[in-house]
Parts: sequence; structure tokens; C-alpha cells
Amino acid sequence: MKNKHQLRKWAKEERKKYCCDSVLIKKLIETEEYKQAKNIMIFYPLKDEINLLPLLKDKTKNFYLPKIDGENLLCCSYSEGEELCESCFKTKEPRVSTNTNPDLVIVPALAVDKNNYRLGYGGGFYDRYLAKQDCKTIVCIPKEMVIETIYPDEFDIAVYKVITD
Repeated sequence: MKNKHQLRKWAKEERKKYCCDSVLIKKLIETEEYKQAKNIMIFYPLKDEINLLPLLKDKTKNFYLPKIDGENLLCCSYSEGEELCESCFKTKEPRVSTNTNPDLVIVPALAVDKNNYRLGYGGGFYDRYLAKQDCKTIVCIPKEMVIETIYPDEFDIAVYKVITD
């Protein structure tokens, strides 16, 4: 595969084969980054994406979901059971726009490479958001979705840690 478009197509099909949510969540909560964080941004899962929503049961943490605001992401407070709305990208997001600087961001990815660069969906929302943040970042992903390279661009931001099953 020679470009991100081809990689995205491959990754969307490939990830359908793997279900390791509970293993990845268990590994995540064992990390120092998770233990030390008070404010954590997760994401509402798309089809075949890791489901991090069980983390919401941890009442020692404050959780947030991303909300699209034009070309930007906002980090909006979220508690289990709160009503969500659908974004322009068909993802679920909070109705209320707040903006917090989290300690830890669990970043969605279709794939990651051996240098911790992630393959996103192509909108650049997380790269723009993370460029302005001072926080730890983690991707939780099946080991089969770690590839040699995602052909990062100059604006791509590597994540701090990758957790695999």
C-alpha cells in the first residue's frame, strides 16, 4: 500500500476481524498515564472501533467526549447516560459545548505505525487538537493494526503510547 487512502480502506476492512475491547481496557487502566489522569477524553465508538464506554463506570475520573466545532474539536464533559446528538460525521457527541484541557486523550485510530503515528479518518481534527494540547495520548488497538508506516505528513502528531492486545 502506497498511500493513506489505500491504508484507510484496508484498515476499515481488516479491523472487522478483531474484538479485544476488554483486554485493551484492562491494559489501559493499568498504565501510569491512566492512573495519574483525572480528566480523560475518550471517544464514542464507530462501527468496529474499540468501545471505551465501560470506562465511564470509573467514578474516580472525569470523562469527556470530543465535539466537532467547525474545523476544531472541543473536549466536552460527559457522564454515562447523558443524551448525545449526531455530528456531521455520524459520530455521537455531547449536546452541550464546553471545552476542557484533559490530562489524557485516548485517540481513535484505524491503524498505527511503529513510530506511534496514527492513521485517522482523514479530517485532521485530532492532529489540530493535539497540536494545541499538553497532555498524554494513547491509542488502544489490536496488535494486527500496528503496521510499518502510515506515511505521516508534516502535520501528523505521534501519540505518546500505543496499547495492543
